[in-house]
Formats: sequence, C-alpha cells, structure tokens
Amino acid sequence: MESLIQRLFGRRTFLKTSLYATLGSTLYASAGLVAAQNKSDGLSTLLNVGRSPLALPPLPFAMDALAPTISSSTLGVHYGKHHKAYFDTIAKLTAGSPLADASLEEIIAHSYADPKLATLFNNAAQAWNHNFYWKSLSASAQQPSGMLKEMIERDFGSVDHLHSELAAIALSQFGSGWAWLVVDQGKLKVVKTSNADLPFIHGQRPLLTIDVWEHAYYLDYQNRRADYVAAVLSKQINWEFAAENLHRA
Repeated sequence: MESLIQRLFGRRTFLKTSLYATLGSTLYASAGLVAAQNKSDGLSTLLNVGRSPLALPPLPFAMDALAPTISSSTLGVHYGKHHKAYFDTIAKLTAGSPLADASLEEIIAHSYADPKLATLFNNAAQAWNHNFYWKSLSASAQQPSGMLKEMIERDFGSVDHLHSELAAIALSQFGSGWAWLVVDQGKLKVVKTSNADLPFIHGQRPLLTIDVWEHAYYLDYQNRRADYVAAVLSKQINWEFAAENLHRA
C-alpha cells in the first residue's frame, strides 16, 4: 500500500529524502531538515494536530483517575519512566543538530523507512503514540454519539460490535504494539500496528488507540491482556476525543 507520505509528496521525492550525516557524529544538512519540515507540514495538516514539541506533555488526568482499570502504579511507570524515556532518548539523538528544534511529526517524517534512523524513528513514533494514547483515555465512562455513532453503526453494525472488533484485534497483536480505530478512505476500520508503527504513515487517520505493550498493563493484570482491554473499552475510552479527530477528517 502506498504510504501517506508517498502520496503527499511523490514516491520519488520520498525515496530521495534522507539524512546527510549520521546522528551523534555530524550535524544534519539544512536541506534535509527542510524536506522533513515540508513532509511534516503535510502530515500535520491532514492530522490537524499542529507541531508536537519534543517535550513530555502532562497527563490529561490525575495519576489515580483511571483506577482500578489502570492503577497509579502503572501510570507512574508507564508515563513517568517509559514515555519520558522516549523523549529523553530523542533529546540525546538530536542534540547539536537542526532536529533538536524539530517536532515529532518532522522527525517521524524524516526518519521513517530509513534503516539508519530506526532508533530515532522508534522513539519519536512511540512518543507520539503515547501522547495519543493518553488522550484516548477518559477518567469517566463515555459513549459515542452523533456522527461518530452513526458511522460506527454503519461500518460495524453497533457499538458493541466495534468493542468486540477492537478487543479481537488488540488480542491478536503478537507481542508489543497498538490497536487503533481509524478512518481509512472514508470508512471506520480497526487496525493493529507492531512496536512503534503508527497509522498515519500508512494513510489512515487515527481516532483512538489502545496500547498493548506489556508495560501498559502488566503490573495490574500480569498476562491477562484480555481483561485489561475489556476494562479499557467498557470504562475508559475517550469517545469525545475520537469524535474530535473524526470531525478533523
């Protein structure tokens, strides 16, 4: 499938855009950063998210707000250590280069599909994914409504069936990854990505996500991923956030 970046900027431009030096040893050439910024502007326009700064954002809820579904102990490790570590690593990898002042979207666009930049991409994409995950969660139970509910019923039959589909795809992800509700060519779909991969690179607009890396649930559920996913789907999904993302489409 042709990626979003390829469709936006042309296959040839996408393939030719690369870094002019290795991170940590030489400064990036300014032309490479300009190319990444151009790609990022296109991604940000489609996502309507603006430019995400290279700093750990605050949680949109209190540390104990998701308990007992997700405990404050889990959030302390997940947000305070794992999420923070992605930003700390990005800062080290980009120190002294023009990318030190870039956005997450610029870095993702610049490093995607370049094996030499896999570490940078993984950390930037994981930082972005976690930013999105926290916003996908709500401290109180919600139900989809309005256009979002109509589209769910059109494409899945019912909200309950969507829950079942999201649970199934979350459980089918072997190893670390993510389960997503996305808009793909005007229709709602559930998809999964492995490790740090994310939908917008593949031309899909994410509406919400569930983190199924073990560190998201192991302190509370050990190996019972199904129980974690069921609790999140029934009690903690931020359908207002999903609706906002839909209306941006």
